[in-house]
Amino acid sequence: MQSKAVPHERKPAQPRHIAIIMDGNGRWASKHGLPRAIGHQRGVEAVRRTVRAAIELSVPYLTLYSFSSENWSRPAAEIDDLMGLMKRFIKRDLAELHHAGVKILVIGERTKVDPELMALIDEAVELTRNNTAITLVVAFNYGARAEIAKAARALAVEVAAGRLSPDDINVDRLGAALDTAGIPDPDLLIRTSGEMRISNFLLWQCAYTEFVFLDAFWPEFGRELLEVAIARYCERDRRYGGLTRQSAV
Repeated sequence: MQSKAVPHERKPAQPRHIAIIMDGNGRWASKHGLPRAIGHQRGVEAVRRTVRAAIELSVPYLTLYSFSSENWSRPAAEIDDLMGLMKRFIKRDLAELHHAGVKILVIGERTKVDPELMALIDEAVELTRNNTAITLVVAFNYGARAEIAKAARALAVEVAAGRLSPDDINVDRLGAALDTAGIPDPDLLIRTSGEMRISNFLLWQCAYTEFVFLDAFWPEFGRELLEVAIARYCERDRRYGGLTRQSAV
């Protein structure tokens, strides 16, 4: 009797949305006997390489965790360096990003941010709003718990005003109130530096995201490591709570 063929497990296509926790600038600098500020500068170079690689690999959405709401606890001098790097990155790279068709979105809180930097961010978002090659989402002064709490407050205001019934609040409604409304959830989250946690990043959106943790520090990141992470993702069987096709046979 002929044996029954076993279907192959589902292998995901290339990820549509990749999110990255860019970790390890300071440790990279320490490893090489350099100041932390140099590590952050090399981290900006890694951002440039990664955005370029994502465009070349036809990744539609790329989200970078650039500055968390918890990073304000760092020394003032380091924060000043980081803010200065953000300003210089926008001033230096905006024209090139725009020419490459990059649409820039920024998620996170506006509080505490230097008005000059905020104006540059707004300029970048407005200039690139109609671009379509790739959407670059920058999580800046961002914390996922604060984002979810803000969305819950917004829905509570609607309920209190009589414009929304509590029964109408569901997963889709809350998701639409988040900073990432209209952006697909990440398929793949990459964290560099060997740390294996997500550090208050996209907690809601990463419910079914595949994680890849790399031992390399962020300044070492580029197309080669991005392709490594994508290859690992493509080996996964994304079940979303169900069974693999093989298990279901």
